[in-house]
Amino acid sequence: MFNEKAQKMKLDDIRELQEERLLKQVRYAYENVPMYKKRFKEEGIKPSDIKKLEDVSKVPFTVKDDLRDHYPYGILAVPKEKVVRFHASSGTTGTPTVVAYNRKDMDVWGDLMARCYDAAGAKPEYIVQNAYGYGLFTGGLGFHQGAEVLGCSVLPTSTGNTKKQVTMLNDFKTDVLACTPSYAIYLAEAAEKHGYDPIEDFDLKVGMFGAEPWSEEARDSIEESYDMKAQDVYGMSELYGPGVAIECSEQKGLHIWSDHFLVETIDPNTGEVLPEGEKGELVFTMLTREAMPLLRYRTKDVGSVTYEECECGRKHPRIESIDGRSDDMLIVGGVNVFPSQVEDALLETEGIAEHYQIIVDRDVLDRLFVRAEVDRDYYESDEYDEEKLKEEASENLKAVLNINARLKLLQPGSLPRTVGKAKRVIDQREEHDRIEEL
Repeated sequence: MFNEKAQKMKLDDIRELQEERLLKQVRYAYENVPMYKKRFKEEGIKPSDIKKLEDVSKVPFTVKDDLRDHYPYGILAVPKEKVVRFHASSGTTGTPTVVAYNRKDMDVWGDLMARCYDAAGAKPEYIVQNAYGYGLFTGGLGFHQGAEVLGCSVLPTSTGNTKKQVTMLNDFKTDVLACTPSYAIYLAEAAEKHGYDPIEDFDLKVGMFGAEPWSEEARDSIEESYDMKAQDVYGMSELYGPGVAIECSEQKGLHIWSDHFLVETIDPNTGEVLPEGEKGELVFTMLTREAMPLLRYRTKDVGSVTYEECECGRKHPRIESIDGRSDDMLIVGGVNVFPSQVEDALLETEGIAEHYQIIVDRDVLDRLFVRAEVDRDYYESDEYDEEKLKEEASENLKAVLNINARLKLLQPGSLPRTVGKAKRVIDQREEHDRIEEL
């Protein structure tokens, strides 16, 4: 059931509810998950030591390897027969991370996603075209369930079959498109190739985009291509899936549904809790999850959080920015490089398209290569100047990254397109094959 009133809770009420739920959840995890009982004893603390919100810093962290080390059932807090669904990480290597839900968890997740749709501007009478993948990945079923809880009709198109996707966008006059931002960009290109004008022929009003990092420039491109609002959705499989936080119509940060999640930012190196507004690693405690409670889960996402009231009237704290994941960060010649920084620099350059690829190689020293497509309209215009464009983009990259990146401009359509998460980074430093010189 969609809990619309929860979106407009007062901050004092949120804090009071968080404290009540935190104390209850810490005891619940301690009593029902052997891993947590062991951790608490190792740290010399008891659930009774957690008396207020600030005491959450005493609780040991949980990390992704904990889920792998206890695969598949080790963190369950309920008997297996009480689990109604399992999901698993979409990673292709190593032991997957498994998450479990009982019936109450499923209801909560559906409500969280319904709130996200509502906050983003969707209405119960809308049609949602869900182009996230269905399966072990939480995206497809999470977005599907939330839309139905809000009251929307769902077209479960899943990923792939792009021609049918654009045909249905036209025929059904879909109101909401849910997919990765890179696929939204791809769909706009595909629509034009199949004779559709995404603005004139489609009737999209809201885009629900997540599962991969994307820049403001990418947002601008999507909104201009479809004439709709492009809203960022935050989540991860360990924390239900999508639905942890969402942008409202103000697009000034992502509201965390803090009646179900307690967020902290920490120094990723020391674990020290940072003051409000300071950038650090985001850490979440799940306040109501029953099948698999997670305490102080380190997301590896780097961002900042504010508790200032949003102009939309919601008091739930907002993630102001996510600069990338600390485990996605590349260290190139001793310099920290986030893929999102590369995207920002490229898309600040007029004439560069949204499709790019980062390659890191090593020849005695680390080398950073960037391949970027030229915008089709500029490429086909009489004003196209490859050397000038390359020089400008290279300068923008250097200004942002503080290192030299070898840039190669590509013709429109040169890089592979994907129906899910775009593969932006190729790190070949552990391989011995040398990539081509740019």
